[in-house]
Amino acid sequence: MSTDTPDLQRAAPAEARAGRERPARARSRPRGREETAAAADAAVSTSLDEVDLRLLRVLQSDGRITNLKLAAAVGLSSASTHERVKRLVRDGTILGFNARLNPNLLQAGLLVFAEVRLAAMSNAVNEAFKAAVQLRPEILECHEVAGGFDYLLKTRVAHMGAYRDLVAAVAWSLPGVRDVRTYAVMEELKNTTALPV
Repeated sequence: MSTDTPDLQRAAPAEARAGRERPARARSRPRGREETAAAADAAVSTSLDEVDLRLLRVLQSDGRITNLKLAAAVGLSSASTHERVKRLVRDGTILGFNARLNPNLLQAGLLVFAEVRLAAMSNAVNEAFKAAVQLRPEILECHEVAGGFDYLLKTRVAHMGAYRDLVAAVAWSLPGVRDVRTYAVMEELKNTTALPV
């Protein structure tokens, strides 16, 4: 359910809000490195065997499992298991091991998504927005997206007042932001970082 917060949205010209879809913008950024990285990722994913996939499934459910228990779970020796996990980390399949924290106990109980639309997708505006996002730990994720807006933010804050302050600091302090649409989460139905492997 969406709750557009009026005080977080700048009034756009009436003709822009009259339901017209904005034209697709050409994005000016090099694609060569992204395509090379995608090809490398595809090569790694095709080299995973069924034992690797079992290791990944177990590690996703319990990242603190001992090597001995992990070896028993996948049917390998302890040494072979250790070497496989090292390889999966080295080739980038496993990005790291993290503790999942309870946001309700850490002054971050309010989950809010935000759509951000920029007035223009110039390099200067883009870079300023990206730099502002990186400075704020309340912003857990920021994705540049295709569609009716430019960026999708996932944030966690203590309360709506803290979210208002965050948007004021990140969005309204930058000249290129056109509007922000806010979606406060009423109930989390599913929250996982596990990938289907």
